[in-house]
Amino acid sequence: MESSYLFVLVVGLAAGAISGIIGTGSSIMLMPVLIVAFGPKQAVPIMAVAAVMANIARVYTWRREIHWKAFAAYSLPGIPFAALGARTLWELPAHWVDIGLALFFLAMIPVRHWLQSKQIRISLWQLSAAGAVIGFLTGIVLSTGPLSVPAFTSFGLTKGAFLATEAASSLAIYFSKIATFRELGALPADMILKGVIVGSSLMLGTFGAKAIVTRMNAASFHYVLDVLLFCSGISLLWAAFH
Repeated sequence: MESSYLFVLVVGLAAGAISGIIGTGSSIMLMPVLIVAFGPKQAVPIMAVAAVMANIARVYTWRREIHWKAFAAYSLPGIPFAALGARTLWELPAHWVDIGLALFFLAMIPVRHWLQSKQIRISLWQLSAAGAVIGFLTGIVLSTGPLSVPAFTSFGLTKGAFLATEAASSLAIYFSKIATFRELGALPADMILKGVIVGSSLMLGTFGAKAIVTRMNAASFHYVLDVLLFCSGISLLWAAFH
């Protein structure tokens, strides 16, 4: 068990650094590891707590660049839909949670490239609609960074403004998920502690990533994200059928 914790923390440190650079990736990297260590039903609430801590670190790091109108437009519909998604998730069998997460991660590779190729610009009300849809999906599959990234960048946010606003919006949505998990009895004190431990490693990685953001080009960002999605999807499918 101690070795499992050590491995989770090491991966968490790397995941925090990557998410601090590209705005997503921590859940994609950590979910397969958490599922192996704690099981799929426990992994989702633990990751929700850890994700809150990671997003707090990103919000603090880029706090002066938050686009508050975009934050409100995305978060206000996203919060209730995330709670609805979390309730839906808790009714699903653990085996299907594994398969659903895996298929979602793999499907996001072509979907993300399609969204990028269209170079769509969206308005505030369209960002609100995206917040509702992505909020619900976040409640079910936990990590929707591959969708929230193009949503905010299509609105015109880049670099620090993107990282800050996406993190603040995700923070609000994850708080909604945690409140729902607590209400369902799915987040006892020991699980919160596990989430805090994992989240601490994410925070350390995130704080160390700021200096890299301005040096990373778009091609590197997309390559890293695709590799993360593919590896996580395959590993979750392997876990589901073994």
